[in-house]
Amino acid sequence: MKVKLKHIDGAVVAAQGFRASGIFCDIKRLGTGKGSNKGRKRDLTLIVSEVPASVAGMFTTNQICAAPVKVCVPRVAKGVAQAVVVNSGNANACTGRQGMKDALAMVRLAEKSLGIRDGYALVGSTGRIGVELPMEQVRAGIAAAIAPLGSTVEHAAHSAEAIMTSDTKPKQVAVEFKLGGKTVRLGGMCKGAGMIQPGMSSNGARPAALPQGLHATMLCFLTTDAAIEAKVLQSALREAVAHSFNRITVDGDMSTNDTVLVLANGLAGNKILRSAKNPDYAAFSDALQHVCLTLAKMIVRDGEGVHRVVTVRVSGARSLGEADAAARAVANSALVKTSWHGGDPNWGRIIDALGYSAATIVENKVDIGYSAPGARKILWSLKRGQPTKATFKELCAAAAPTEFDLHIRLNLGKASALMYAADLTEHYVEFNKGDVTDPTTLGG
Repeated sequence: MKVKLKHIDGAVVAAQGFRASGIFCDIKRLGTGKGSNKGRKRDLTLIVSEVPASVAGMFTTNQICAAPVKVCVPRVAKGVAQAVVVNSGNANACTGRQGMKDALAMVRLAEKSLGIRDGYALVGSTGRIGVELPMEQVRAGIAAAIAPLGSTVEHAAHSAEAIMTSDTKPKQVAVEFKLGGKTVRLGGMCKGAGMIQPGMSSNGARPAALPQGLHATMLCFLTTDAAIEAKVLQSALREAVAHSFNRITVDGDMSTNDTVLVLANGLAGNKILRSAKNPDYAAFSDALQHVCLTLAKMIVRDGEGVHRVVTVRVSGARSLGEADAAARAVANSALVKTSWHGGDPNWGRIIDALGYSAATIVENKVDIGYSAPGARKILWSLKRGQPTKATFKELCAAAAPTEFDLHIRLNLGKASALMYAADLTEHYVEFNKGDVTDPTTLGG
């Protein structure tokens, strides 16, 4: 039975004992990328727990990872944290030894300013790659972010604004539910619009089987007052990310900075979750998956230039790996994505993408169809590798909504996979190509 969730306000400060602030400290200077020059937009945030919290994280598996990721991985592995400091406008990636010094300086200054133990602060950054942080502004910003810390909806909004780059809107959610008779709250925020196809692991290391292709940064910060041990929290987060952030793509590019962090401070007073076998674990896991998937879908819908969002559903593959490969090949095909933008139900491009994927494909077994999101009624354009009697007009109508499902049945096995994907538009190209004579137009 699924946990009963009530949506509430507050995002990262909805849970007991969490405060946040978001301030402007002029990190987004000339040359830090399009989406990073928005006047006095907030560009640094602090998220703080009143007490030390269990922590879990998932990080980019890009072989080129940013300094904040390198700082966070060993700290998260210790299982306890109390604060997160995040800047936008600069990724602090490919910045060498100085980048590591700057990321460490950020967490140490946050710890000193907040009066928390060494090693209890985490860090995140997003923006243009290869530009050193303006540390004078960052230091001043961390100091200035202490006083306005608070737990109102406004504080959450300021925090969400501070992590945005090319996002057109903040992305926040919070829910309330019961664990062992206690009211528990879980909330979070994320950012991301371009350079989106996360493939995260708990330590940033690549799994043996990595989805094809390397996947602007996505960052997600979650807070809960649930009492849960760090190892159990990590297990729940790993599962939630596998079904949400690791299932989205805007442009097929994996960032150097992708990070998801969750802090659980235990102030709800529920009996601490020490095992995934505890009946309450399923309720917590369901809530976490709901929050992560809600935020992940927000990223796709707010993708750079996105007009249509398509859920690619592959079934009947020989293995999970092959189902995943087939779904990603279709979701990331430039030709398929441009046809989505034009409302063209071009199944020829879809079956072509399937054919060059790592999945086993038998032409005379493939079915391709369209439906409304989550609907059971499917209009098939292809059955067993041959066109159906569905008219072009009918198929165009099925591919016309701003959101629809694409169904692909390989009919070779029992494995399935899905991807939440975006179309590819003229605006995406215009936004990302930039003009080298004008640094303010260059992307991250």
